[in-house]
Amino acid sequence: MQAWLDSLLALLALPQFGLSTLFIAAFVSATLVPVGSEPALFGLLKLNPELFWPAVGVATAGNTLGGIVDWWMGYAAHQVADKYSHSKHHMRVLTWLERLGPKACLLAWLPLVGDPLCAVAGWLKLSFWPCVLYMAIGKFLRYVTMTVALLYIWPN
Repeated sequence: MQAWLDSLLALLALPQFGLSTLFIAAFVSATLVPVGSEPALFGLLKLNPELFWPAVGVATAGNTLGGIVDWWMGYAAHQVADKYSHSKHHMRVLTWLERLGPKACLLAWLPLVGDPLCAVAGWLKLSFWPCVLYMAIGKFLRYVTMTVALLYIWPN
């Protein structure tokens, strides 16, 4: 088991497979699995600063595709009865999301609520492509902001 784990970790090592590893980390972190992709992006950029824009683009693409998976999971979950569907808090949040529409997906970058937000957008059957566009914009801005801030704080 240890040999298998070591080989998997060697395969996903940032210096050797930087952008592909970053893509996987960003994709997984956008699903409902609580993993952050910013450390992978920061580590890659500390090793290869010339990859700033390609790395931000790859992280944005992976994270947006993960958000798309969340949207489709929410869309499919719409078929399932929700036992909390009649609570006041639940109805207030759904009304707010319906009023904002796909623009609510700009908040997909937020920790803890961003990924479920994408799923709820799918559950509400909000327009797919506008949701994807707003997800991508929000996630791109997060990666640029976080990466610039981290590189500013730890320049060397």
